Amino acid sequence: MRIAALALTGLLISTSARAQAPGSAIKWGPPPPFLPAGAQFAVLQGDPSKDGVYTIRLEMPAGYLIPPHFHPTDEHVTVISGRAALGMGDAVDLPHARKLSAGEFITAPATAHHFAKAEVKTVVQVHGQGPFAITYVNPRDDPRKARPTP
Repeated sequence: MRIAALALTGLLISTSARAQAPGSAIKWGPPPPFLPAGAQFAVLQGDPSKDGVYTIRLEMPAGYLIPPHFHPTDEHVTVISGRAALGMGDAVDLPHARKLSAGEFITAPATAHHFAKAEVKTVVQVHGQGPFAITYVNPRDDPRKARPTP
């Protein structure tokens, strides 16, 4: 069994290397409209809008907040650098959020309401099964909604 696991690990490393070749620069850009402005976004593998496995990275400035939301599929998050607070529930509750530093991992299960806040400049890697979808608990928090001008 251990040999099979090692072979599978080698296959996964090989597949990842083809998706993001060593030495190639990650192509960052503004986040899609479903995320608040101010972050940088990169697709490393797959197409999050389609069926199949995807891997993305999100670089968030200090204080960047993704309000409470949920997804129809599990969301797997690894902190690459920095520090983030990730919490569960319908409201931002930072004192009860889990604080994650570089190298730490968490899964937000499908339909679980959760939020995220970068405590310092933070890069996270998110992977899951597409198509990716996000629903904000409070529709007013959805950056895709046009806001009336005062």
